[in-house]
Amino acid sequence: MKMVVIMYLEGDEDCVQRLLKQTGVEVFSRLPMEGIGPGSSGWYGKASPYRSQAILAVVEAATARDLLRAVEECEGVEDPNHPIRAVQMPVE
Repeated sequence: MKMVVIMYLEGDEDCVQRLLKQTGVEVFSRLPMEGIGPGSSGWYGKASPYRSQAILAVVEAATARDLLRAVEECEGVEDPNHPIRAVQMPVE
């Protein structure tokens, strides 16, 4: 079994849902996140956070492989500087 974590901007929600459906992932958890990174200064002199989401899914190894490949091949994201990212970890 693998745990796959997908991180993405809120605007890419539809794309991520398509990837999950395409790879047969039906059970997962979604968490709101605040992405912090370099960017232009906001009103208060610091970089504005990105409104992001994270998906956590525990799946078979073959499904994890397919999902990571689908994320890698995904095009047309909201902001090309912030692509959809995914990692996998073994779980017992």
